[in-house]
Amino acid sequence: MNKYLKIYKKELFESVIPFWLKHSVDEKYGGYFTCLTENGTVYDTKKYMWLQGRQSWFFSKMYNTVEKNPEWLKMAKIGVDFMRKYGRTPDGRVCFSLTREGLPYNIQRKIFSECFYIMALSEYAKATNNDSILKEALDLFDKVLIWSKDSSLVGRPKLSGVPAGSSLSIPMTLLNLIYEIRESHPEVDYKDVANSCLQEILLHVREDLQAVLENVGTDGSLLLDSPEGRLLNPGHAIETAWFLIHYIEKEPNEKIKNLALKMIDWSMEKGWDKKYGGLFYFMDIKNMPLMQLEWSMKLWWPHTEAIYALLLAYSITKNKKYLKQFKMVHDWAFTHFQDKKYGDWYAYLDRQGNKTHNSKGGAYKACFHLPRCLLYSINLIENKLI
Repeated sequence: MNKYLKIYKKELFESVIPFWLKHSVDEKYGGYFTCLTENGTVYDTKKYMWLQGRQSWFFSKMYNTVEKNPEWLKMAKIGVDFMRKYGRTPDGRVCFSLTREGLPYNIQRKIFSECFYIMALSEYAKATNNDSILKEALDLFDKVLIWSKDSSLVGRPKLSGVPAGSSLSIPMTLLNLIYEIRESHPEVDYKDVANSCLQEILLHVREDLQAVLENVGTDGSLLLDSPEGRLLNPGHAIETAWFLIHYIEKEPNEKIKNLALKMIDWSMEKGWDKKYGGLFYFMDIKNMPLMQLEWSMKLWWPHTEAIYALLLAYSITKNKKYLKQFKMVHDWAFTHFQDKKYGDWYAYLDRQGNKTHNSKGGAYKACFHLPRCLLYSINLIENKLI
């Protein structure tokens, strides 16, 4: 593990963090540029709120858990200040994207911009000991919990032809958000909400199919025999699995632990490309044609989630199959995504592992999945949990 500790520290502190510190700050208008080419050139000046929140959270997390580095706190403040000044609409929603100057550009009919806004403010509130910022985050979270149950409140009407169901992305995001809030603010209690999210996640875990379905009926049944109902996202399932393991840290639960391990097992078995290596982006449980034309691509984030999840699985089981798989994913990811010249990782590869874009960031990639993976993996190894 000392080998991987050195690799991950070097990658985080000498490659990833310097890249975003150097290239992402908008010195004129505030906030972060995230649409960056391989050498850090800005190719779109819009500010994407998912990523403003995620990057602010990460640097606050580093400040709170690694070192009271004023540069990291300053970096977090840049994102938080921009979001709080420009990010919200008069009715309390959070935009998906803004112009460089902070004018609203796009808003999604989803709750995820709000979730990452909350995540950032919660962690930054701890870093600055600011109760008013925490209150703003928790007030918005109370609204998000209402919106998450009724999509019409965020502009997505309930159409008569759409079956009632559950999308995995909502309960898994909320569960992790609650975990992060409680890690920084133990006095905050969302235990009942977390348990509700857990029960909804379990509807997606199908032992009979040995798979985690992205979309299910309200009782966990197949959501019609359709592309949506058959959809698998191996990286998403693996990420959800380690969220569950985190969730039971303080209250161990063998049933949930074993189910989370199965989720990792199934996703690695079905999702790993045995011909070219790497994790498929999307799959169909019946191997039917997929609507997602990018289904066979290899994206950076499922591999970062797998690295940490497999390391975590090994730490709690000492089963060497997870160590073997961890090394396999690590080797493939660092060989194909890493950029030793300019820093950070490329985001998008074709099935064979060839780079399809020369970007390091965009509307959905910035300073989050990779540095979070590195930080959490370092913590596991340094705390001698492995």
